Amino acid sequence: MNYDVKDLTLAAIGKKRIEWADQNMPVLQSIRKRFEKEKPLEGIRMAACLHVTTETANLARTLKAGGAEVRLCASNPLSTQDDVAASLVKDYGIAVFAITGEDTETYYKHIHSCLDFKPQITMDDGADLVSTLHKDRRDLVEYLIGGTEETTTGVIRLKAMAKEGKLLFPVIAVNDSDTKHLFDNRYGTGQSTLDGIIRATNMLLAGSTTVICGYGWCGKGVAMRAKGMGAHVIVTEVDPLKALEAIMDGFQVMPIMEAAHVGDLFITVTGDINVIDVHHFKAMKEGAIVSNSGHFNVELNLKGLAEETESIQEVRPFVNAYRMKSGRTVYILAEGRLINLSAAEGHPAMVMDMSFANQSLGSEYLVKEGKSMKKEVYRIPEEIDMEIARLKLETMSVKIDTLTPEQEAYLNSWEHGT
Repeated sequence: MNYDVKDLTLAAIGKKRIEWADQNMPVLQSIRKRFEKEKPLEGIRMAACLHVTTETANLARTLKAGGAEVRLCASNPLSTQDDVAASLVKDYGIAVFAITGEDTETYYKHIHSCLDFKPQITMDDGADLVSTLHKDRRDLVEYLIGGTEETTTGVIRLKAMAKEGKLLFPVIAVNDSDTKHLFDNRYGTGQSTLDGIIRATNMLLAGSTTVICGYGWCGKGVAMRAKGMGAHVIVTEVDPLKALEAIMDGFQVMPIMEAAHVGDLFITVTGDINVIDVHHFKAMKEGAIVSNSGHFNVELNLKGLAEETESIQEVRPFVNAYRMKSGRTVYILAEGRLINLSAAEGHPAMVMDMSFANQSLGSEYLVKEGKSMKKEVYRIPEEIDMEIARLKLETMSVKIDTLTPEQEAYLNSWEHGT
């Protein structure tokens, strides 16, 4: 088996951590048990470009249990957990190509390693695998049934490709599932982002002015958690509806340029480029801390900042001090990459349980229906989404009501009034 990981002697540690995460992923466990019996992915070659974490390891185990041959690479150079990668290779026989801190050349070499075995289904987090395939490996399209995409940034890229007629196979936007973005993006990102920031800096959020750029589901989650820890939260937005929602949720809203003068901590979660630009950095007060929880580090214009900087010094793990020509210093966390996966462990397993249930069942759906689907971006069928929610409630020992026949008839009629 081909693989490229940092150190196989780390496998024992990784296996324990994978098993710990698995205890908190009961929905995925139930899917894995069914997959072991039914083998819905029998003989399917799958290439996955995801964050190589304990939760992802349990997804890979589930896909393999379903009969798939899986190759896994990292979707971010800093998010790989090397012990997990080692355990997947040594203990579970899954080919992994991922090393923490790998350079850009190695990152793309690993993506190509996953593509080399002519996958029939792709699984992406940020669309780097799919975009590489479209740019450099179009000869592989003939083998493809379809793909799945995990995150907002990737879905945006794929929808742009589909709109221009450039997408060469159908892709299921897992991120658009309610059981993904309402929970993973909001509660997962909210908790793990602050976890990463606190681990990196040990700062006190209570009493701080925390600026959150973007009020999508991720931004909502981060704002909620920061407020709960006592921060004064400012939201910046370009969407009037989301800005209005932030106001109604009790947050202050203002342009980034105004917030730059008063913020102690900045967190970007937009999926766009140069959200915090050079003129924003120059306006920040001494000691401002800047982080990104969007998928790519392009949200911070670090190249432009470097041009305005006299020196860059690592003062703590994942904390670089940029001393600007003005004499002021701003601190950039995790090189502007995903703070929750770079400086912490990413989302808790309990919430990733639903996200990766979507990935597993989305792959099964593609095997059944992929050949009849158009070259477009699809949302996962509603019945699958609802089944995941039902399974999650069941594992939490939560029961809900069901409609009576009379209630169903009323909701489906138009004759009844007051």
